[in-house]
Amino acid sequence: MAELAPQRTPWARRTSRLDSILIELGRAIQVLDGSVRAGRPNPAGPAQADAIDDAASLTPTEVHHVAGLMRVNHVGEICAQALYRGQAVFCRDAAIHQVLVHAASEEVDHLVWCRQRLDTLHHRPSIFNPLWYLGSFSLGVIASRAGIPYNLGFMAETERQVEEHLEGHLRALPAHDTRSRQIITQMRDDEIGHRTTAEKHGARRLPGPIRLAMRAMSRVMTVTAYRI
Repeated sequence: MAELAPQRTPWARRTSRLDSILIELGRAIQVLDGSVRAGRPNPAGPAQADAIDDAASLTPTEVHHVAGLMRVNHVGEICAQALYRGQAVFCRDAAIHQVLVHAASEEVDHLVWCRQRLDTLHHRPSIFNPLWYLGSFSLGVIASRAGIPYNLGFMAETERQVEEHLEGHLRALPAHDTRSRQIITQMRDDEIGHRTTAEKHGARRLPGPIRLAMRAMSRVMTVTAYRI
């Protein structure tokens, strides 16, 4: 009986470091130019209805204030998207990598919803978004080198501070701005889910000085993005 020739496994090209860089560069361009798409519908409903609602219910001063808050939230989502993708770049644990990628995908939804709200209020995103993205991505890469427990700890602390930040925005919004409130409420609920997921996977609490530094950086970003 003739011996069967061994079957060849189809050749598969490994992703190189250059491939990864190009993928991340392409993603950054999509995030920054607004072409990235949400995976879930806007919790406030079709965005085109906003213009009618706002014209009837928000004063010019309120529109300016709401736009400032949503610009801050948009910057926050720019940073979160970049941060988690930076953390995922060097993560070799498949389960943790998936946690980071899933969180990043939900942050894309938030990013799109905030951009839609800004568009209907006839305001633009922060002009410093490229700098926020680059800084957050670099920070994510650095955090990924600290090991999985601290990597997840960084994610948990980020989400904890974002929860507080969004709760403050819910209090600061005009009471009758239901559309912004629906968006921010869903964002807050998602961030709580990200934090608890990180904690369940072994997040380690960050040292006090690092937490304080994160709050200080967040404060600078918030003050700047509200105006520019």
